[in-house]
Amino acid sequence: MGFLDKFKKQAPQLKEKAADLARSQNDKIDAGIDKAADAVNKATKGKYEDKIDAAADKAQDSVDKLAEDGK
Repeated sequence: MGFLDKFKKQAPQLKEKAADLARSQNDKIDAGIDKAADAVNKATKGKYEDKIDAAADKAQDSVDKLAEDGK
Protein backbone atom coordinates (compact mmCIF):
# COMPACT_ATOMS: atom_id res chain seq x y z
CA MET A 1 0.00 0.00 0.00
CA GLY A 2 1.46 3.34 -1.08
CA PHE A 3 1.54 6.63 0.76
CA LEU A 4 -1.48 8.03 -1.07
CA ASP A 5 -3.52 4.92 -0.36
CA LYS A 6 -2.79 5.27 3.34
CA PHE A 7 -3.63 8.96 3.23
CA LYS A 8 -6.94 8.32 1.45
CA LYS A 9 -7.83 5.76 4.08
CA GLN A 10 -7.10 8.22 6.92
CA ALA A 11 -8.64 11.28 5.21
CA PRO A 12 -12.05 11.13 6.97
CA GLN A 13 -10.39 10.91 10.41
CA LEU A 14 -8.00 13.74 9.59
CA LYS A 15 -10.86 15.90 8.35
CA GLU A 16 -12.78 15.34 11.58
CA LYS A 17 -9.70 16.27 13.63
CA ALA A 18 -9.33 19.46 11.56
CA ALA A 19 -13.01 20.26 12.12
CA ASP A 20 -12.63 19.74 15.88
CA LEU A 21 -9.61 22.03 15.90
CA ALA A 22 -11.49 24.65 13.87
CA ARG A 23 -14.36 24.51 16.38
CA SER A 24 -12.20 24.81 19.47
CA GLN A 25 -9.58 27.26 18.18
CA ASN A 26 -11.58 29.36 15.70
CA ASP A 27 -10.64 32.71 17.25
CA LYS A 28 -6.94 31.86 17.30
CA ILE A 29 -7.03 30.63 13.69
CA ASP A 30 -8.78 33.82 12.55
CA ALA A 31 -6.22 35.93 14.42
CA GLY A 32 -3.40 33.99 12.76
CA ILE A 33 -4.89 34.55 9.32
CA ASP A 34 -5.21 38.28 10.06
CA LYS A 35 -1.63 38.42 11.30
CA ALA A 36 -0.35 36.65 8.20
CA ALA A 37 -2.33 38.98 5.92
CA ASP A 38 -0.94 42.01 7.76
CA ALA A 39 2.61 40.68 7.37
CA VAL A 40 2.14 40.15 3.64
CA ASN A 41 0.59 43.59 3.25
CA LYS A 42 3.56 45.10 5.02
CA ALA A 43 6.04 43.13 2.90
CA THR A 44 4.34 44.26 -0.33
CA LYS A 45 3.91 47.80 1.01
CA GLY A 46 0.14 47.56 0.54
CA LYS A 47 0.40 47.07 -3.22
CA TYR A 48 -1.92 44.04 -3.19
CA GLU A 49 -3.95 44.88 -0.08
CA ASP A 50 -7.36 44.28 -1.70
CA LYS A 51 -6.38 40.86 -3.01
CA ILE A 52 -4.70 39.85 0.26
CA ASP A 53 -7.70 40.94 2.31
CA ALA A 54 -10.05 39.03 -0.01
CA ALA A 55 -7.93 35.89 0.32
CA ALA A 56 -7.82 36.25 4.11
CA ASP A 57 -11.61 36.63 4.20
CA LYS A 58 -12.04 33.48 2.10
CA ALA A 59 -9.67 31.56 4.36
CA GLN A 60 -11.58 32.67 7.45
CA ASP A 61 -14.88 31.73 5.81
CA SER A 62 -13.50 28.28 5.02
CA VAL A 63 -12.41 27.77 8.62
CA ASP A 64 -15.83 28.92 9.84
CA LYS A 65 -17.56 26.51 7.45
CA LEU A 66 -15.33 23.65 8.56
CA ALA A 67 -16.10 24.47 12.20
CA GLU A 68 -19.87 24.54 11.54
CA ASP A 69 -20.36 21.70 9.08
CA GLY A 70 -17.21 19.67 9.29
CA LYS A 71 -17.01 20.08 5.48
